[in-house]
Amino acid sequence: MTEVNNQTAGVRTAGPAPEDLDALREGLREQRAFRREQLRRLSAPGPGPEDGSGPHRVAATAGTAYGSTPAAHGPGRDGAGYAPDRAGEAEDGAGRRAGPYAARPRTRSAGAVSRDRLAASARMVLADVEAALARMEEGRYGSCHLCARPIALARLTVVPQARYCGRCQHVREAGR
Repeated sequence: MTEVNNQTAGVRTAGPAPEDLDALREGLREQRAFRREQLRRLSAPGPGPEDGSGPHRVAATAGTAYGSTPAAHGPGRDGAGYAPDRAGEAEDGAGRRAGPYAARPRTRSAGAVSRDRLAASARMVLADVEAALARMEEGRYGSCHLCARPIALARLTVVPQARYCGRCQHVREAGR
């Protein structure tokens, strides 16, 4: 066999040793369970925003986050960034407010936006973890998707769902 750039020509190089593979598989399974639980918590309705104990949905109806008026929370606490002065408003015959705040579009709270971003990130990591577990089952785990060389065990230990070796990952990131 001929050595070409630290790679044996015509021979697929082996991935991690079986004991390393077992440890990596266990880590991926733990990561999968963690991300699933994280997504479950992010999608479950929870108590109000101030206690910090869980996720909070924003209603799709008129009003502000958490189903109350902006004035009830005070400036900035509902994410809308205003506490309207209702003194200049009048009510119509049905008890609805008329005036500058009557048709104001709903503003999502900063917390809701953060939860959405966190959930999107968790879904992406979960997809990568599940893909890595599938590659393990298929016997393709530990090889770079671009150059087909083995991914260093040190890299897999830190990022067990890695698809690319360090060199190819660096090239991909430089191209962005």
